[in-house]
Amino acid sequence: MNITVIGRGRVGGGLARLWQQAGHQVTGLGRDGGDASGADVIVVAVPGDAIDDALRKITGLDGQVTIDATNLYSERDDTYPSLSHQIKAVVGGPTAKSFSTVFATSYDAIATQRVTPSNLYAAEPGAKSITQQLIRDAGFDPLYVGDLTPGARLIEDSSALTRALAGQIGPFFYRYGRPGEL
Repeated sequence: MNITVIGRGRVGGGLARLWQQAGHQVTGLGRDGGDASGADVIVVAVPGDAIDDALRKITGLDGQVTIDATNLYSERDDTYPSLSHQIKAVVGGPTAKSFSTVFATSYDAIATQRVTPSNLYAAEPGAKSITQQLIRDAGFDPLYVGDLTPGARLIEDSSALTRALAGQIGPFFYRYGRPGEL
């Protein structure tokens, strides 16, 4: 799969590395922008308040499946129901929210876990199977929380809990499972 990751920081750069190791062709675009026209999938991994600036510098955004890996660290712009919807308004393709509740600083430890860590995601039908595949290819077990509406906002709002827990125990993995499955 040809993936363009917008954002070269810990999240974007880390996901790019994991997907390259899984055999995908990955292009990373940073602050200078670039062309995404050859991408099958667009991954947006910038701070939530930098979405508009980042996407404005990218050409070739034309209805590709898009995964929103952003987090909100400032006041929410209520123009859109979620950051994922804001991204969808620019790219125009089927959209998912994922990778915003896992810690990029722990990517190197995924494979050493006793059980596969979970990764929450919300997705429109046209983005669901690709998002599941890329979650698995990054080393996580996908856990679907529902369609983009209301799922993306639920995931975004949970980031405050994730940060509060990390403040107590540091970066962590999580695993959701039915009794007897873990």
